[in-house]
Amino acid sequence: MNEIKEKVAHGERLSIDDGLFLYESDDLLTIGQLANEVNLKKNGRNVYFIENMSLYFTNVCEATCAFCHFKRKPGEEGAYTYSPLEMVEQVKERITPGVREFHITGGHNPEVPFDYFVESIRTLKEHFPDVTIKAYTGAEIEFFSRISGLSYEEVLKELRDAGLSSLTGGGAEILSERYRKKMSVNKATTDQWLEVHRTAHSLGIKTHATMLYGSIETLEERLQHMVYLRELQDETNGYLVFIPLAVQPKKAKAKVYQRTTAVEDLKTIAISRLMLDNFPHIKAYFITLGTQLTQMALHFGASDVHGTILEERISHSAGALSPKGMTRKELIHLIQNANRIPVERDTFYNHIKVYEE
Repeated sequence: MNEIKEKVAHGERLSIDDGLFLYESDDLLTIGQLANEVNLKKNGRNVYFIENMSLYFTNVCEATCAFCHFKRKPGEEGAYTYSPLEMVEQVKERITPGVREFHITGGHNPEVPFDYFVESIRTLKEHFPDVTIKAYTGAEIEFFSRISGLSYEEVLKELRDAGLSSLTGGGAEILSERYRKKMSVNKATTDQWLEVHRTAHSLGIKTHATMLYGSIETLEERLQHMVYLRELQDETNGYLVFIPLAVQPKKAKAKVYQRTTAVEDLKTIAISRLMLDNFPHIKAYFITLGTQLTQMALHFGASDVHGTILEERISHSAGALSPKGMTRKELIHLIQNANRIPVERDTFYNHIKVYEE
């Protein structure tokens, strides 16, 4: 631990072995203190949030990921695919004046052409020109490439021209082919997911990165996942934030041993902050952590709590116990009561308003 402390103090990069030592250590407070020190140097006491809406155009999906309870097969009960104008009407019914971002993910729907996904973005942008569109995962981009015959670059350019400004971080799950085979992640491979993000960065499109931890992956695989992202960030500097996501059990009433523990969640936040030295932000996602543990995470290296969301569906379809969304006032209260400074941001972490105490 003293060797790791020295590395952190001198800004030296941690290895996978260092990360493994931290995961296996029971000195949670020291790990948290190290991550907190790194975050304070990068971000001070600022904690970021955004007023946004999560939108889901379709839950029809060809993939068979074992951890997903959001997807439906074509024709299955509960399956839906909204037209662009239907989504516009839904947004009009629910949008609040401060919303500045649409966060869009969904199923890999083989029943509609690529043009459907492009038109979805274009129509939203035409009706809500002042709202930034953060849409689609690296895995969805790979899927669009397959169904359209276009390259990743061509797909991204079409979406950018329609109004897309940033990619979401999903589809990464665990960047390990052993994991992806075992969990039936029959969508983008590790190399394909990384190449989509590399291509987006080359086009000036900033992206996000997630890690879905807490199932069958090894600690080494989690850490290798972080190293893959760190290496690409060295190359492109195109990532805005890293989002560790605790996998959710199938039922809301799942027993404690079927969920990740508070210790594991805080360790993962802190180790992410220490390993990903070139990422500006680590997100404490209240949807998978819950609000109280999110507050704790702000002292374990996290500097972002996501946003208002309004109605999250993917994690809640798998049994998340957290609120489906929060108000601006609730997020400000959450951050201030963790002795941090709430900063309302846009998609790219530009300051909109600082809520000084």
